[in-house]
Amino acid sequence: MSEQPLLLPYADPAFVADPFPLYRRLREEGPVRRVVVAGGLDAWLITRYEDGLAALGDPRLSSDIHDASDPRLLRQLPVTERESMLRTMLRADPPDHTRLRRLVSKAFTARRVAELRPRVQAVADGLLDAIVRAGRADLVADFALPLPVTVIGELLGVPTRDRHDFQRWTDDMILRGPEPPDPAVVDGAWRQMRAYLTTLLAAKRADAGDDLLSALITARDEERRLDEDELIAMAFLLLVAGYVTTVNLIGGGIAALLAHPDQLRLLREDPALLPHAIEEFLRYDGPVNPGIARFAREDVEIAGVTIPRGATVLVASAIADRDPARFPDPDRLDITRRDNAHLAFGHGIHYCLGAPLARLEGQVAIGTVLRRLPGLALAVPPDELRWRPSGLRGPERLPVTFTPGSVPDDTGPGVAV
Repeated sequence: MSEQPLLLPYADPAFVADPFPLYRRLREEGPVRRVVVAGGLDAWLITRYEDGLAALGDPRLSSDIHDASDPRLLRQLPVTERESMLRTMLRADPPDHTRLRRLVSKAFTARRVAELRPRVQAVADGLLDAIVRAGRADLVADFALPLPVTVIGELLGVPTRDRHDFQRWTDDMILRGPEPPDPAVVDGAWRQMRAYLTTLLAAKRADAGDDLLSALITARDEERRLDEDELIAMAFLLLVAGYVTTVNLIGGGIAALLAHPDQLRLLREDPALLPHAIEEFLRYDGPVNPGIARFAREDVEIAGVTIPRGATVLVASAIADRDPARFPDPDRLDITRRDNAHLAFGHGIHYCLGAPLARLEGQVAIGTVLRRLPGLALAVPPDELRWRPSGLRGPERLPVTFTPGSVPDDTGPGVAV
């Protein structure tokens, strides 16, 4: 294996639109490969399914950014707002991870999430009422984005008027292109987000509601299971993680169906396939790209390759989930696929807490679009779609047309959002 890291070509529109030919080559060349990812960060890419599965459960690979040796990662930490808001369960190891996750896990059980289905359906119908009236839409901006933003905002108790602001700050925080963003813009977004969350939590402390943030304040003030920084970090994580990947699951899933008319037709004919379709969208072209970051606490040998202490490790779920050693005919979208234990939600103790909610929102969103928008088609040539370049994967816009005069869904009139 070459010692020279490979620069992943995020500046190449062809790679951004379809990274899978290069990903396939990397997997075929070897199980572990040094690469340079967006922002110029050096990482060790794990490309095969079984190795990735083992790595996600390996305690020698930490989730704590303080275990990283790359100075470009560590330089982020002096920004006080960013340092404090990274104190989340996503970036913690046991025992802190265990304590933090336990505080919110009851809100995301399959039973509790199933109780949200009527409201998710009402939000989807309200958004589609407006789309049907307009006669065309951008299904990202008009549907895939506002649906999970509304749901997580209501679950946490975030006022509707504030949701555009936190979307904008999140956009500024997330690395999107091949070059590092303007540090002043990024740092400003972290500071504004922390200031907003501090104010919101103070308001809830004075007037608690029946929402998850109010419950977390109780855990902080009465049970002393969170310190103030952890409370703010938890609010930040739930707010942002509650929608950013689901937007791309919904938008990417619809885009995949439009690119595969046989699968679109099959799903229209048999809506019972929706749960399997969602899992296949996650496997085939999931919202995390290229994968899940860890940091080596010590020298770690994976598939015969020694990864040095402090190195950034990327378990490349986007590559591993197309490993032919695990998934037959992996480059084919097949919504009838049953054995589909993909890595899009991770594995082990950090398995995505919000997976049940993301699955529910994906099923309701895509199922309702197919029922209510007959004749659905792209409004632009497929090669004009623009995809998010790194970190998260999904179409930036999804302009569509559909048959005018669509009949409202039989779930009843939409509810305003």
